[in-house]
Amino acid sequence: MGLDYSYEIVVPARNVVRALLELNKLAPTARRVTPLAVTMPGGDRVVVPFTSNFKSDPVDCSTSDRLELDTSVMSGVDDAVREFCGEHDFEPDEFGRVGIGYIYLTVRFAPERHPRFASLEFTAATSGMSRLFERSASVRAVFTGLTAASGGVCCLLDTESDIFQICWLNGQPVHDTVPGPRFANYCDLAAVWPGQDE
Repeated sequence: MGLDYSYEIVVPARNVVRALLELNKLAPTARRVTPLAVTMPGGDRVVVPFTSNFKSDPVDCSTSDRLELDTSVMSGVDDAVREFCGEHDFEPDEFGRVGIGYIYLTVRFAPERHPRFASLEFTAATSGMSRLFERSASVRAVFTGLTAASGGVCCLLDTESDIFQICWLNGQPVHDTVPGPRFANYCDLAAVWPGQDE
C-alpha cells in the first residue's frame, strides 16, 4: 500500500463555505468538469469546480456530518514540484503555477473532538504526491494560504507517523510539531485555538 499523506485545515464551523469558495480560486482553469452544487448543513449552497466520488450529481450535506470531494489545486513551482511534474509533463499557467493532480478532500462538519470547528483534510492521491506534500515549500504555501484566506486556526501535515507537523497556527505560519515541546497532544493544540467559548 502507498503513502497517504495529508494536510488538515481546521476552520471555525461557520467558515466552511468561505473555505470552499477560496478553494475554488485554486482550481485549475483548464480542468473541465460539470460544476457541483453542494447543500451545506444549515441550508447554504455552494458550487465547486470539482466532483464528489468522481460524479457531478448535486450533493446534500444538510443532514450529513461530512463531504467528500475530488479536488485539484494549482501550486507555484519549486524543485520538489518541478521533479514531481517532470513525471507528468505539466505546463505552467500564466502565473507560473501547475496543477498537481487529484487531491481527495474530506470535510468533517463539527467533528466530535472539536465541535465548534470543521476539518478539511486534503489527502494525496499517490505516494509521489505524498512525498511532494512533505518536501515542497510551494505546496505547503498553498495550504497555509488557504488556511489564512479561510479564517482557519490551524494547518497540519500528517505524514502517517505519530508526529504531526504544525504549519499554521492562529494567524501565523509556524514550524512546530504535535506532540512536541509546546504541545503534548492534539487536545493541547486545540486548546489554544480562538473561539472556544463562543
